[in-house]
Amino acid sequence: MIAFLSGLFVFIWATGFIVAGIVAGRADPLTFLTARHACSIVVFTLLSLAVGASWPRDWKTWRDAMVAGMLLHGFYIGGVFWAVSQGLGAGLTGLVTALHPLFTAMLAIPLLHERLVARQWLGIGVGVVGVALILAPKMGSVEGVPVHALAVALLATVSLTLGTIWQKRSQPRLDLRVNAAIQFVGALVLTAPFAIATEAGRFDHSPALYGALAWAVLGLSVGGISIMLFLLRRGAASKVAPLLYLSPPIAGLMALALFGESLSIVQVAGMVLAVVGAFAARR
Repeated sequence: MIAFLSGLFVFIWATGFIVAGIVAGRADPLTFLTARHACSIVVFTLLSLAVGASWPRDWKTWRDAMVAGMLLHGFYIGGVFWAVSQGLGAGLTGLVTALHPLFTAMLAIPLLHERLVARQWLGIGVGVVGVALILAPKMGSVEGVPVHALAVALLATVSLTLGTIWQKRSQPRLDLRVNAAIQFVGALVLTAPFAIATEAGRFDHSPALYGALAWAVLGLSVGGISIMLFLLRRGAASKVAPLLYLSPPIAGLMALALFGESLSIVQVAGMVLAVVGAFAARR
């Protein structure tokens, strides 16, 4: 079951690249994410009510879940979308966010007291090299990299790392649907003010954009985040994070099938290394 859910999580997470491509040019990034967070709250609340899940009555539990949502969905996803909208190349953004497993492994040792063996460190290093090879052709086309956007993408990756560790360390005893609903409340509280203050609220109401929103809520939020929270509850954070190494290869295959993008020999080699690194790091 864990192996199946891990594979499903990788597939769902990789579709985020496709969603980002659809949203670009059709909506302001934070405006789109505000709509996603709001819809996710509604869906998870209805699911929680349908199964009769209990909601926390103490502030500490609400605080922990909201902080996790701000880190995982607010700062991370918002930062990545904003960085891309400011001209940071998709390849460079992907390379920056691919540092997440390495950051998680490094911080999981002092913060979660997890122990990583030499094979896991080697797997993490191989995974980083593999992702770099996958994205190398795209990085070659990046000109005039905006430093402020690069800094935001790096901070967003750190936020994802801290959110993963916070979720694991806080060990919420909540129903996963309730936990996710509260997380998206935190994400909405963080994202909505920035969208109102910095964007014009552009949303073209096209079928493609509504389709992207539906998948972002039902696929990425309900499906992907639920699986991620379940895996974090069942396994070590440093073993869940390397799964993200598999997302760039899967996204590349999706782009090949959907958009006809070609793959070079270097990128194929990178895919192999990313897969090998991910499995070695999870041993």
